[in-house]
Amino acid sequence: MPQRQSAFYRQLKKMYAWYAGGFALFVVLLSLAEGMGMSSRWIGYVFMFATIALYAGIGVMSRTADVSEYYVAGRRVPAMFNGMATGADWMSAASFIGLAGTLYFGGYQGLAFVMGWTGGYCLVALLLAPYLRKFGEFTIPDFLGARYGGNAARMIGVFATILASFTYVVAQIYGVGLITSRFVGLEFEVGVFVGLAGILVCSFLGGMRAVTWTQVAQYIILIVAYLLPVVILSTKLTGVPVPQAVYGGVLQKLTTTEQTLFSSPREVEVNAMYKARAEAFDEKIKGLPASLEAERAALTVRLDELKKENASAKDISSAEKALKYMPRDEAEARKRWTEARAAAIAKSAPPLPHTAAHAGRDEAESSRKRLNFIALVICLMIGTASLPHILMRYYTTPSVKEARESVFWSLFFIFLLYVTAPAYAVFAKFEIYTNLVGSTISTLPGWVASWGKVGLVKIEDINGDGILQLAELTLNTDVIVLATPEIAGLPYVISGLVAAGGLAAALSTADGLLLTIANAMSHDVYYKVIDPNASTQRRLVISKALLLVVALVAAYTASLKPDNILFMVGLAFSIASSAFFPALVCGVFWKRANKAGAVSGMVAGLGMCLYYASLTHPFFGGSIANAWLGIEPISCGFFGIPFGFVVLVIVSLLTPAPDTATQELIEHLRYPRLPHDRIDPPPSARNPGP
Repeated sequence: MPQRQSAFYRQLKKMYAWYAGGFALFVVLLSLAEGMGMSSRWIGYVFMFATIALYAGIGVMSRTADVSEYYVAGRRVPAMFNGMATGADWMSAASFIGLAGTLYFGGYQGLAFVMGWTGGYCLVALLLAPYLRKFGEFTIPDFLGARYGGNAARMIGVFATILASFTYVVAQIYGVGLITSRFVGLEFEVGVFVGLAGILVCSFLGGMRAVTWTQVAQYIILIVAYLLPVVILSTKLTGVPVPQAVYGGVLQKLTTTEQTLFSSPREVEVNAMYKARAEAFDEKIKGLPASLEAERAALTVRLDELKKENASAKDISSAEKALKYMPRDEAEARKRWTEARAAAIAKSAPPLPHTAAHAGRDEAESSRKRLNFIALVICLMIGTASLPHILMRYYTTPSVKEARESVFWSLFFIFLLYVTAPAYAVFAKFEIYTNLVGSTISTLPGWVASWGKVGLVKIEDINGDGILQLAELTLNTDVIVLATPEIAGLPYVISGLVAAGGLAAALSTADGLLLTIANAMSHDVYYKVIDPNASTQRRLVISKALLLVVALVAAYTASLKPDNILFMVGLAFSIASSAFFPALVCGVFWKRANKAGAVSGMVAGLGMCLYYASLTHPFFGGSIANAWLGIEPISCGFFGIPFGFVVLVIVSLLTPAPDTATQELIEHLRYPRLPHDRIDPPPSARNPGP
């Protein structure tokens, strides 16, 4: 067996070396084609459809009807390749598209994502990965069902898996929609469903086997696509092609530029105008409902006057549009005007310095930011150690030893991107502050209008001087990485490469998430609960049917644009950490934890997390004004995790201890008997009765 595994490993290295070389040649040929006049639209088409065709080809070649291959890739994925697959599975659209944007706008505060996401793998290596691999089944609900007995914990685990994974996958499909709408010219809603085809072709045909080998290929594309633009930009700005080492020098220049820019007379003037706008919205909100009727009447009079004066069609159209989109009632007016007031307040003062730690307008705001930073790091670290689609990856290695090694490789491959994200943010901000701000609005570069059509860039000349001030520029966090090649004036083929990388990041994670949801429903619900005698063929048919349904529902939800990518991903982390972490950790390290405690703790933790999210986030009808201790909704797990632990411990101590079979399972998981430990759990503990 070791010889066969070694030969398989050598074959994989050779195959992916050829693949990497072929991809490099593909990019070079497209560069030559651009130089010969190939249009940017066709470059976008080629990058998108060629890469999707590549993933589809791997999916077709990896198709399988074997249950072990479909669910855990036959448990023969070498540690390094599982690390690459995990890296691709992990570095979703949030990491690829959203992280640098968050660092761009948040500066020091954005480092919470870097610390939380990387630090979480220490928890994975120490607390969960080797023990779950030794358990030897297919899913996280499998472990919960065996450890805590019966189907109650399993079904709650299934619900939490679906909820966390669905929230996460919506963010990935949203990212696919952004990329296809900008680089291929499709409508956002259409691009979502086009990208869905690329997501489904791998997971639908070959399950975990196809997803694993596709994710290895996707990692190579996404890491090259992420590093190449910032290396070129680093060379352009500093003369050194190692952005991770030299961006500090550019950061010093950026600090000086900020001081000059923020205090310029025109910038101060624009800030004051936004402050006046915020005060006007404040008065309108206080005057509701009379202010709504007064504004509607004023707009009607204005439209009539324009028509009588034979004003230009543009002015009349603008007045008609303003009247048409007036709030329908007091509730809608209050909501929209409150949002507009908040946006104006944000622009009424210069941004906080990029390097300031927990910077705020006053001491109270600084304290609140500091607490939110800590809360977010905790939620992301624990969420990393709780996400089912990541933990499932460690079921695919040949042994417990390789599961541990796989965590190291995962962290290494993820580190390559995360150590580069701060450089991305600094270089992009320096380019925008020095080359874009202060330009004549009529001569702004084409990328501003292109991304404006997608809704990620907005320009408002509030003071009417025809010059772009910083406060008049609105950028979405999701645009920074995707637009950086254009911001830096690089060849369009680099933009196409970045789009292909973002697409690879979104597709790879979406594949793993959809497979996790479908497996939870087909394996843990249908096979383990409804029909334990189901044939292999029937189980796979059920899984694929569910995969298709869930994918379509997720695509529809993404088309509604519920929020930015990073928030949706952060919410998924909070959900997973609140529901799973107490039960998983206590399940391995505390023998006294029992079924009643685990079920109560999972329900309590998840319930608290969801309650806080609904209380504080506008999408669910809440408001940040309801926040406890000022904690933002993305960190709702900050309250769910400890609450779940407390309830689990108290209920476990008040109810009978676990039975003998469960004690044997814990002993088996905790104490290895062989160096590479391929032993399966004892039958008595693996499949307990309901």
